[in-house]
Amino acid sequence: MIRHFSQTMFSLLSRIFSNPAFCDFAGPTYLLFSDNVPPLVYYSHLPIIIISLILGIFVLFKNKKGLPNRILFSLTLAFSAWVFLDSLFWATNRSDMIMFVWSLQILFEPIVYTSALYLLHVLIRKEDMPFGKKVLLAALYFPIIALVPTKFSLSAFNLATCLSEESPIIIYASYGLQILLTLWIIGFSVKEFVSAKTQEVKRQILTLTTGTILLLLAFSSGNIISSFTEDWQFAQIGLFAMPVFIGLFVYGIVKFKTFDIKLVGAQALIVSLVILIGSQFFFIQNNTNRILTGITLIITGAIGINLIRSVKKEIALRERIEKQEKELEVANSRLTELDQLKNEFVSLASHQIRGPLTAIKGYASMVREGDYGAVPKKLEDIIQAIYDSSDALTVVVQDFLDVSRIEQGKMKYEFADFDLSKLVSDVAIELKPNVERKHLSLSLDIEPSITVYADSGKLRQVVENLIDNSLKYTPKGSIYILVKRTGAETVQMSITDTGVGIKPEVLPKLFQKFSRAKDASKANILGTGLGLYVAKQLIEAQKGKVWAESEGEGKGSTFTIELPVKQ
Repeated sequence: MIRHFSQTMFSLLSRIFSNPAFCDFAGPTYLLFSDNVPPLVYYSHLPIIIISLILGIFVLFKNKKGLPNRILFSLTLAFSAWVFLDSLFWATNRSDMIMFVWSLQILFEPIVYTSALYLLHVLIRKEDMPFGKKVLLAALYFPIIALVPTKFSLSAFNLATCLSEESPIIIYASYGLQILLTLWIIGFSVKEFVSAKTQEVKRQILTLTTGTILLLLAFSSGNIISSFTEDWQFAQIGLFAMPVFIGLFVYGIVKFKTFDIKLVGAQALIVSLVILIGSQFFFIQNNTNRILTGITLIITGAIGINLIRSVKKEIALRERIEKQEKELEVANSRLTELDQLKNEFVSLASHQIRGPLTAIKGYASMVREGDYGAVPKKLEDIIQAIYDSSDALTVVVQDFLDVSRIEQGKMKYEFADFDLSKLVSDVAIELKPNVERKHLSLSLDIEPSITVYADSGKLRQVVENLIDNSLKYTPKGSIYILVKRTGAETVQMSITDTGVGIKPEVLPKLFQKFSRAKDASKANILGTGLGLYVAKQLIEAQKGKVWAESEGEGKGSTFTIELPVKQ
């Protein structure tokens, strides 16, 4: 391929530079600058070359080994070379030079398309293009190389119009290849877009493809129209697509971190603005306009520097936040693991402790009831204290077990229809000796035969817990238990006592885990702050509600459970 290309270039040069002729206008100075060239040509060529090369070189130096970086550099280099050759075409008056740069442009155009396709494939697939497809691209490009040095490329030169005459064969071959590669890009992008699994990937594909297609379509359409109309002013329009491609490409870089380049968006924007404004000096004739353009250029540069500094600070702050977020994520993951281990430990320990406590409570009850003979008078209080303490510790252990099961999602419920009125009455009767032992009065106002669909065991546990709480925190006075329907669909059970009451600031946190009033230990040393938390979780799991009310410290309290009634 390289040898054939060398032979092609030798044949091309020998054919073109044999008998040069000159068009009817003055030649350029410094190769590019001529009075014959419209200002639009310089404005559409020079800034585009500089912007394209800056982007390509900047991306390449950020990662010289990165495949996407090298492909993008090749794309911008090929495009810039084509634009530079086009500017020579406009400036020179030598027929041999015009035909030479024209032929080179024909060779460079497919390189822009193949580079764009190759780059898009690597960016979207995150891998190199298969070797077979590379061979196919080379095979498609080979006919162009073969045709350029022959009469089937540039057949003649029209000195009157100062234009080369293209053979229809090279026109159809060149533009046919460009259209084919454009369709390849569209088909590949559509396929990848449809198969993309996330919206973010879809947006990335859409952004990069849109920028590439806009560049190539505008690039092709301008040249195709100019080839058939022989009015090469149309080709200038296509060159302005490069800033659009750069803009969308930079957006893709910043938005999706395509090349992991920081500040590139702001830097590319400022550099592009400065170049576009500065390039106006090539065709401005009025001194006033030159001064205004110079002032605008200085202001834009100053604002741009401040903008880049601000963006740099923002990026640094964002990176610091992202780093802290990752550290917090790791710490949170570790805490979750520790919490899981804690729950498993608590569950295991509680199981191991509950057995001996149950045995102590059982033996104390049997001794107290006289199963092992008469209990001496002086031991009755001691046996009762052992029973009460083991009973209280059993409740504490049960609370820890319940919390562990709730947090691990292992709490099981057995729902069935049962009489709530009877359940509350039974619990009240069982706890009546404890009420009498504290010299409190117990009043019941229970509406009979109220059926609910719930877990009777869990609900009994909650009712016992709430009544037991009233006993612990009511040193004197009374406890009043009310069960009644509050509508066609709900029933409420409330326990009102004349105990120590609840401070207003404590009420909102009362049902939180490990939440206790500061002076609660004076009335109940063994309290853990878990009982009400467990009660709330158990009731809410049964589609009910539980809450507490109190007018303040020393004014008693009311705990209420609301459940749906079985229809």
